[in-house]
Amino acid sequence: MSNHYAGKSGSFSAQIRAFADRAKDAIDMTMRDIIINIGNSVITMSPVGTPDVWKINKISREYSQAVAEHNENLRHNPQNFDKRGYLKRGLKLNDGMGIRAPQGCVGGRFRGNWMFSVGSPDTSTVDQVAPGGSRSMARIVNGALEFNAGETAYITNSLPYAIPLEYGHSTQAPSGMVRITLGNFQKIVEEAIRKNQV
Repeated sequence: MSNHYAGKSGSFSAQIRAFADRAKDAIDMTMRDIIINIGNSVITMSPVGTPDVWKINKISREYSQAVAEHNENLRHNPQNFDKRGYLKRGLKLNDGMGIRAPQGCVGGRFRGNWMFSVGSPDTSTVDQVAPGGSRSMARIVNGALEFNAGETAYITNSLPYAIPLEYGHSTQAPSGMVRITLGNFQKIVEEAIRKNQV
């Protein structure tokens, strides 16, 4: 007499293995999304060198503004115009103070120097200027696509003024970039988990 159940199996091993593969892929994708979102956060919050907002140029801005206001106020008094309708000679100020920037200052170099590495920090710098941060973002995205859970990822900026910028040297980022991103870390993680859940 033959057994109807010969050769049949009651194992879940194939299903468990398939679930484990999906879970591993989801974990890797979650980690990649976290890295990309952290990178995007620090890059977009990074200040771009704009000398007109620097403290060193405050007097220049104020003086130039006062000159502009003086010249504008002249136009409100009809006695300041000659017969042809032009301001009389000697009334209008034609000076102002220029904005100063340190020699070699290039706006966008800081944003362009965010690096991505796995295993150890990348301390290199580049001379490229990327005011929008696209080159830094490309480095982070390309690196993250190769990243696997269990590895250690680093996002670094090794320019000598990175630490001063992080700690309030710029009015564009008075609370830094890394510290704000760190404060949003849990939210970044939760969004990535939701997006990649199995």
